[in-house]
Amino acid sequence: MDEKDDRTKNLSLKPAVPPIPPPMHVAKIQPKLLFQLYINTFLGASFAELFTFPMDVVKTRLHLQGEAAQKGESGGPKRGMFGIMYGIVKEEGFKSLYSGLSAMITRNLIFNALRVVFYDVVRQEFVYYDEEGHEVLSLFRGFVAGNIAGCMAQALANPLDIIKIRMQMDGRRRFLDQPVRVKNVGRGIIDLYRQGGIINMWKGMGPSCFRAMMMTAGDTAAYDLSKRHYIRLFKIKDGILIQFMASVTAGLVASVLSTPADVVKSRIMNQPTDEKGRGLHYRNAFHCYYKLITEEGLMAMYKGFTPCWLRIGPWSVAFWTAFEQLRKWQGQTGF
Repeated sequence: MDEKDDRTKNLSLKPAVPPIPPPMHVAKIQPKLLFQLYINTFLGASFAELFTFPMDVVKTRLHLQGEAAQKGESGGPKRGMFGIMYGIVKEEGFKSLYSGLSAMITRNLIFNALRVVFYDVVRQEFVYYDEEGHEVLSLFRGFVAGNIAGCMAQALANPLDIIKIRMQMDGRRRFLDQPVRVKNVGRGIIDLYRQGGIINMWKGMGPSCFRAMMMTAGDTAAYDLSKRHYIRLFKIKDGILIQFMASVTAGLVASVLSTPADVVKSRIMNQPTDEKGRGLHYRNAFHCYYKLITEEGLMAMYKGFTPCWLRIGPWSVAFWTAFEQLRKWQGQTGF
């Protein structure tokens, strides 16, 4: 009787559910892998810029065109996306389509490279495992991870955003015989500081961070989440096809979420300032939103959406494809 009780007791101690298998990737943060992630992101982003940067210049010109018209400084009739692109090439030269590229490449070292690294670190804290041991990242957690990563990276890269936007507008200023504001990235940073101190270097931080949050949630998080979804939905392995589908989805989501904040960011960063670094046209982001809607209409919030999408869509495909191939070449799993 005692022997039977002992056997029963031993059986009752056995787990009813098999233990959850270990994760398929290394969840522990490793400096070497983070550094590889940083380098891969920078290289992938810079590769994508070579093909899509002209659309960023066109997008910025569209953002600021309505503002110039309000002040009577348009220098001509309003133009659409193709009109602006044609005008840039005809009036300023093909080279102007790449105005500000040096600032963008420098910005990639900080913003694009760090936002993916930050996102990877944050998402490792947010993922959990279902009963079958599969890694799960919810839509809400992915969105939050994207917001945190985007805001942190933009907080560091803000001065370079200002320089990029001003360099993109300098081609037009040359055509109108107005003085150029930025000679090069280094000189531009020094001039920013001299004009208004540290505060001037982080002008437009509100809409800039909001745009970065939406952009990272729309691009990085949307890519991550949609890739996971497509793998489950179509029951195929991570590869070029899945990566292409996920990157197209990410580009569209990022464009829709980030365009309104991008318009406001461009206007605040491009506006002239007084000797104390205060904007002469907009007091803050809310004031800019108000003037934008009341003076130009609600749809002005999506000025430049088409070139934005035509830029971010191909950028997303080029970036994630190059990024994933670099990881594969290094013997790592997909992102």
